[in-house]
Amino acid sequence: MLVRLLYASRAADPQNAEATEAILATSRSHNPASGITGILCHGGGIFLQALEGGRTAVNELYKHILNDSRHKDVILLSYEEISERKFGGWTMGLVNTAKLNTSILLKYAERAELDPYSVSGAVSMALLQELMATASIVGRS
Repeated sequence: MLVRLLYASRAADPQNAEATEAILATSRSHNPASGITGILCHGGGIFLQALEGGRTAVNELYKHILNDSRHKDVILLSYEEISERKFGGWTMGLVNTAKLNTSILLKYAERAELDPYSVSGAVSMALLQELMATASIVGRS
């Protein structure tokens, strides 16, 4: 059974760009063996991540994220059973909001910044889908 999990977290050390790179490297090396795909959006010290795959694999990965010292204030925004993946082309795609046209962010929030804590999970998912549609996601693998 396939599921999609969407969560947000704050970087424990927002000034540490290497932490994001380490998260991506780990995701891209471990996710294929677990059948997990998804995207990671980051900006302003906040992570927004969608994970897709088998229920057990996604749940185990989320449990790991909850205990990962690089994340704090982890919140579950959405969890659903799915019939197909939206982000199947990425072992872990990346969106850096610092390089986005701010009008995309402003479309979904009060200010032109990534803040999934102030919007619903559905709004956060719509943002990720628009970022995919506008080719704002890099790291296809």
